[in-house]
Amino acid sequence: MSQRFQQDPHKTADFAENDLQYAIGRQVRAIRTQKRQTISHLAKEMGISNGMLSKIENGQTAPSLATLQALSQALSVPLTSLFKGYEEAREAMHVKAGSGIEAERAGTRSGHQYNLLGNITGSAGVTIEPYLISLDHESDTFPTFQHEGLEFLYMLEGKVDYRHGRETYLLEPGDSLIFDADAPHGPEKLLDLPAKYLSIICYPKENRPA
Repeated sequence: MSQRFQQDPHKTADFAENDLQYAIGRQVRAIRTQKRQTISHLAKEMGISNGMLSKIENGQTAPSLATLQALSQALSVPLTSLFKGYEEAREAMHVKAGSGIEAERAGTRSGHQYNLLGNITGSAGVTIEPYLISLDHESDTFPTFQHEGLEFLYMLEGKVDYRHGRETYLLEPGDSLIFDADAPHGPEKLLDLPAKYLSIICYPKENRPA
C-alpha cells in the first residue's frame, strides 16, 4: 500500500537558492509556524488575503515595504529578521571513493572498520554522519551502541543478524533498517562475511554521539 508524504523530492524550484523573495517567504513561514499562527489568522492581522500571504510564503511574489512592515508587526519581530537566510551559505560535502576518514567510536571492536564519509549540519540544526562499516571474520559481535538520534542502515554485502533493543533483524544486501538509536543496538550474529553496510546517524547538533 502506498503512503503519501508531505515533501516532494522531485519538486523543482523556479528561483535561485539565494533569491531574496524566496528567503523572505521561507522566513515568514518559519516564524508563523513557530508562533503557531495559521495563514488565515496572520492574513487577517495584516489585512491581506490568504492567497496573497500564501504567495509571499512560497516566494511567488515580492512583498512591498509596507507589507514587510505589516508582517513584522503582526509577527512581533524586527523587520530585519525577515531577511534572515538571504545569501546564507548552504553546506555540501563531496567525498570521493576511498577517501573516507577511518574513525573510532565507543564500543568499536577489532575487525570493525568505520569510515566516516562526511559530517554536515543543516539549517534546521540537524547533524548527519554517514559511515561505511566493514566487518570481517575477526569481528566481535556486540549490540552495545547506544546514543541519541535516529540511525538508518542499508546492507551492501554479506548477511548479519542486527539487534535493536529486544528485537533482531536479518539484514541481507538491499535490506534497510531505521531505528531510534537510544536503544542498545549492533550486529549480533555475523552470518555471511565479509559484511558491509551504510550507517547514517541523524541527531541535534548539540548532542554528538560517542
